[in-house]
Order: sequence, then structure tokens, then C-alpha cells
Amino acid sequence: MGTEFIDNVSSSHEYHDHEKELDAGALFVLKSKGSWVHCGYHLSTSIVAPPLLSLPFAFASLGWWGGILCLVIGALVTFYSYNLLSMVLEHHAHLGRRHLRFRDMANDILGPRWGRYYVGPIQFMVCYGAVIGSTLLGGQCMKAIYLLLNPNGAMKLYQFVVIFGGLMLILAQMPSFHSLRHINLISLLLCLAYSACATAGSIYIGNSSKGPNKDYSISSDKETQIFGVFNAIAIIATTFGNGIIPEIQATIAPPVKGKMFKGLCICYAMLSTTFFSVAISGYWAFGNQAEGLILSNFTQNGLNLVPKSFILITNIFTILQLSAVAVVYLQPTNEVLERTFADAKSSEFSTRNVIPRLISRSISVIIATTIAAMLPFFGDINAVIGAFGFLPLDFVLPVIFFNLTFKPSKKKPIYWLNMAIAVFFSILGVIAAVAAVRQISLDAKTYRLFANV
Repeated sequence: MGTEFIDNVSSSHEYHDHEKELDAGALFVLKSKGSWVHCGYHLSTSIVAPPLLSLPFAFASLGWWGGILCLVIGALVTFYSYNLLSMVLEHHAHLGRRHLRFRDMANDILGPRWGRYYVGPIQFMVCYGAVIGSTLLGGQCMKAIYLLLNPNGAMKLYQFVVIFGGLMLILAQMPSFHSLRHINLISLLLCLAYSACATAGSIYIGNSSKGPNKDYSISSDKETQIFGVFNAIAIIATTFGNGIIPEIQATIAPPVKGKMFKGLCICYAMLSTTFFSVAISGYWAFGNQAEGLILSNFTQNGLNLVPKSFILITNIFTILQLSAVAVVYLQPTNEVLERTFADAKSSEFSTRNVIPRLISRSISVIIATTIAAMLPFFGDINAVIGAFGFLPLDFVLPVIFFNLTFKPSKKKPIYWLNMAIAVFFSILGVIAAVAAVRQISLDAKTYRLFANV
């Protein structure tokens, strides 16, 4: 007990000494004040998000056993990888080098060039891509509500994307990652709510005469089948993706030991409840006719298969959580902007720092909203970003970081398990990227700027 107290005091002193050297981005955006519960909220919002509504669509290319197996493997490998990443972060913090950003880890473990030219850029691409994707999906959900209430309405998709962007302009001004803890608690509850609605709606339609005939067969065309499998695996991997584990762990007040594991337990309890229920019920109800977003299956040929109010509420829950997801993935961008334009020696809320923060974050959101409005096919592009980004950041780098940091003996199973994960998911990332690029080439003929899809 006495030793633990001394360690805690020592960690706290190390942190306060380190805090004096922090740049404005780390000092203001990545404040280390949260508990493991807050960490659980941040993790849940970043992982358990509306992309889970695409899981039945992934199952359509994988079938029952393939789909469930990929979900289980994805859950086990990411839980394992995120814990390894947390252990590496804790180890460096104990040595007096607490890493608050993914690129800081890469700088220290792999060398400065890896941090600056590989990890930093792909993390930015993944996170900013998630902001654009969330903004687009938010606009699509708003348009679905509009057409539900006004079937002959003339408003276009890009107008709803702009409205969602307006909401993001307000939320983007939240000063730090830690200040999102209450928003992310609400986000966690919203995710449970729309997942329950998606599951209940699928079961209701599956048991009614209104639903489609259940067909679980997979395409007989070999090329379509093979690329469909890899595209589905990329969807599942991206759904489990995070990309900001170090930044989330940075929000925890020292000492950090053991807190991330508890936060991950909260997140994966949520994940197990939502991912499996939505994927299995959606695929059971709609089979290989499952749409890219399962909520789209609730309306068929202009006919609502569930009560209109049910679709309305589910879409509202989804829109609200999307705003929280977008603002979480905006944090790495906010950190870069704060580091570039803010003055660490001035107060966080001084005029010197508030005005650049307001302007730079607003411009960042406006750019993301403009791209989402211009490119309604951004989901296809995001699949490529996911293959090049989420797979390396969440499946490959954590095991490499662990092996380089702790140097386990080659005689130990953990060394070979980590190497197997790194090699397998590196190959999978390349194949998934090829499958995603192929999908873009197939869909390219339908692409139009500001298209009303």
C-alpha cells in the first residue's frame, strides 16, 4: 500500500514536471484530468458508432459463419491490441516519457521519420476522414427524416449536410478532449438506443409478412465473391477501428496504470451488446438484401415496414450520436491547430488563444462539411482510407510497438503471436485497399459532385 502511494506521488510529480514543457496542443486539448470511467465514454464513442449499422451488409458477403467469425476475431484482436498499446504507453510514462499522441509514440519507438511521414499523416487522414464521413452520414439521416415527413420534398442532400455542419461548428468549440466526457456519456446511451431500435425493427420485419424473402446465398461469381469478402472484412475492421488510443489515454489523470484496461472493459461490454445484436438480427431479417445502412431496409419501395415514428426516433438517435463521434475524431486536428496557433504561456481562455481557436476550428469544420457535401460517394473513399489507416494503426502497429518496447524472447508465444498478427493484417490491409479501389472504379460512373443520393 505504501509503495503504491509513493508510486502515485512520484507519477504525479513526473506529470507536473512534464506539464511545464508541454506545447499548447497537449496542454489545452489533451488535458490529463479524466478518470477511467471518462476514458470508457471516450472509447465507446470512438468505436461503438453508427458504422456498426453496416455490419449486416458485411455479413451478406461473408455468410453466417464467416460473418460471426470475423466479428469475434475483430473483437478479440482489437481488445488485445489496444491493451498492448496501453501497456506500452504506461511503460514509457513510468520511465518519465509520457506520450500523449500516436506520433509521439512512433517518434520514440520507430524513429522521427516514422512519426512525421507515416503515423502522423495516416492518423490525420483516418480521423479527418471519420469527421467527413460522420458529417455525410448525419446529412443522409436528416434527409431520411425529411422525406419521411415530406415525401415530395425538394431539399437536396448537400443542404442537410450543411445543416449538420452547422451543429458541428458549435460542438467543435468544446475546448478539450476531457470537456467531451458528458457528451460522450450521452453518446453511449444514444448508441444503445439506436442499436436496440435497429435490432427490434429487424426482428419485427423478419417476423412479419412485409419483410423480404430471406435469402442467405452468396454471389456465385468468383471475382465478385472474393472481392466482396475482402470488402466486408475491411468494413468490419473499420467498424472496430479507433486510431486515437494514445490521445484518449492522454486524458487520464496520472497515475494511468490499469485505468485504460477498465475503460476498454466498459467499451467492449457496449461493443458486444450492440455489434452482435445489430449484425445478427439485420442479416437474419434481410439476408443478402441488407443495405449499406440497415435503417434503409426499414423502407421498401416507398413503403414503411415499421411505424413512421419508429424510423424517425431511430434516425434522431443516430444523428445525435454522429455529432459526438465527429467531434471526438476532430480532436487530433484541434490539437494540431492549437499547437500551431495558440500560445502555451497565455491562459487557455485568453483573447490571444480564444480567437485563433474559434477561427481555425470553424475553418476546419467548414472544409469537412464542404467535402462531405461535394462528395456524397465519400463512403467509398473512406473504405480506402480505412484499409490504409485503421488496419495499420489498430491491428499492426500496437503489436510491433510492444515487441520493440518489451523485447519478448523469440522462444515465447507472445512474440510469434504478435508477429503473426502484424503480418496477417498487413497483407489484409493491402488486399482490402485493392478491393476498395475496385469498388470505386465500379461506382465511378455514378459519381457527381453535390449529387442528391
